[in-house]
Amino acid sequence: MWNNLKGRGQALEIEQLAQLDAFERNQTLKGAALELHASESSLSRSMKRLEADLGCTLFERTRNSMSLNAEGRIALDHARRVLADIERMRQEFDEIGRRTRTVTVASVAPAPTWFLSSRVLQQWPTMILEPDLVSVEEAEARLLRRECDLAVSIHELPASYAQSTFLMCEDLYANVPLDSDLADRDVLTFADLDGRTILVYGQIGFWRDVHRKMLPHANFVVQRDRTVFLQQVASSNFLSFTTKAPHNTSAHSSRKAIPITDDEAHATYWLGVRADAPERIREIFELMRASIAED
Repeated sequence: MWNNLKGRGQALEIEQLAQLDAFERNQTLKGAALELHASESSLSRSMKRLEADLGCTLFERTRNSMSLNAEGRIALDHARRVLADIERMRQEFDEIGRRTRTVTVASVAPAPTWFLSSRVLQQWPTMILEPDLVSVEEAEARLLRRECDLAVSIHELPASYAQSTFLMCEDLYANVPLDSDLADRDVLTFADLDGRTILVYGQIGFWRDVHRKMLPHANFVVQRDRTVFLQQVASSNFLSFTTKAPHNTSAHSSRKAIPITDDEAHATYWLGVRADAPERIREIFELMRASIAED
């Protein structure tokens, strides 16, 4: 779009306006040529064509230098406004494209969003999923208020305005150092862990409430940076948690993952979509429903 603009009966190229801007910023033809990866001779010819197209002289030229004259500065001001308008236009187009490709997901835990992303990106590699961890109540409320495209909860969403489909299950494991007194156990309960120091990742959604409820006497060391958390899991003797879930990366060779048998250590996730959602969002929902049915 806008490959050229009309001068006095001639076509002004956008590239010429960018070259004029580059010349002024560098103050020399050589500097502008280096910035634009062009030769000085081709840039000089382009500036002479610009003068011819506009029907006026833009530069004061001497044997060894050239600089903008009064007309040239007027041309520069207009050129920069045109270039700025074009850049704003491109940014607006990019934003429209980004919004078209972006799907917002209100989720009660991170694991189902990893799973959802992997399935969606297989089908639509340019799709952008923007997950946001929220409470169970907030996940439903955001879908009701149309503040997200999809919602992930631990139960089916209200049929009055949404459709739900089973998404995945997640089982919580204790991630136990091999030298721990618990390492010889095949299964554990939350009672076995209560009262101990436990390293936890801060962005785990509703699991944080489960921890508080089931481990009232535990000492939690919360780490909000995922990379630092994994480093501390590898280097410390603190207990931690991991899950049996797709795309989980918190397992470590120096630890033993032991299943927790309490009912609260098991989660079933449901994917919800508004019944009147846009076609592209319903297409994602139907893809997930079909692919999980095939599994």
